[in-house]
Amino acid sequence: MASASSTSARSLFAESKSRLADRVQVNVNNIASVARQISRGSRASEAVVHSAKAFCQQEQAVANSEDNLKKMTLAVAHLGYQYEAINKNCMLLEDVKEQVRAMQR
Repeated sequence: MASASSTSARSLFAESKSRLADRVQVNVNNIASVARQISRGSRASEAVVHSAKAFCQQEQAVANSEDNLKKMTLAVAHLGYQYEAINKNCMLLEDVKEQVRAMQR
């Protein structure tokens, strides 16, 4: 009987060892899966940070463009005033030419 019980004990030990090895393998696989998820999350986080930085840069570019458009609008208004002044002076120049011709006669 002692031999049957030692065989049974060996069998139980081998079975326990096998189950333990299986559980260790499952845990290793789970750890690898968690590591992959963390790595993916890290890359996703990096992508979000990169996108946020790019968005901020674009936001600054849009703000600069808006400022430039305001300046251009102001320049257009001033050019309009200058055009009107030049046009008025051209008309006055024609009047002066006529007065000079009248004085020359």
